[in-house]
Amino acid sequence: MYAIIDNSGQQHRVEEGQELEIDLHEASAGDEIVFDRVLLVSAEGGVQLGQPTVDGAAVVAVVLGASQGPKLVVQKFRKRKNSRRKTGHRQMFTRVRIDSITSPDFEPVADDTPAEDAPVEDAPVEDAPVEDAPVEDAPVEDAPEPEAAAEDAPEED
Repeated sequence: MYAIIDNSGQQHRVEEGQELEIDLHEASAGDEIVFDRVLLVSAEGGVQLGQPTVDGAAVVAVVLGASQGPKLVVQKFRKRKNSRRKTGHRQMFTRVRIDSITSPDFEPVADDTPAEDAPVEDAPVEDAPVEDAPVEDAPVEDAPEPEAAAEDAPEED
């Protein structure tokens, strides 16, 4: 079972037990965060799409702690001014683990895609349209040489 949630304008595909980094929240380690903007819920029976969100669906996550992203280097340079500035930045994130995905009235939409192990019916080759048939390599006719074309032209004196 998985879900797609919306968190601060970002969409995340989450499964139970998955750990991910989200934007910084004011929460300490061990606190629970409930994501109620669930855009899609998928289970073995199919998928349930929200318009724009799935009513009553929620994803519960436990905060593992805060973490920092990679260091970004910011350089400012003004030519011919002897002005250079180099600073850095590290974005703060909240690391969470997904505990549960709930959808109270799960009514899956039928999935029309064939299963991977189902046999695929191929159309016979004879029924293929003629336009889609492979083009055979035909010999290319020799083009007249540029010298011969120049000989046929009248001479200018």
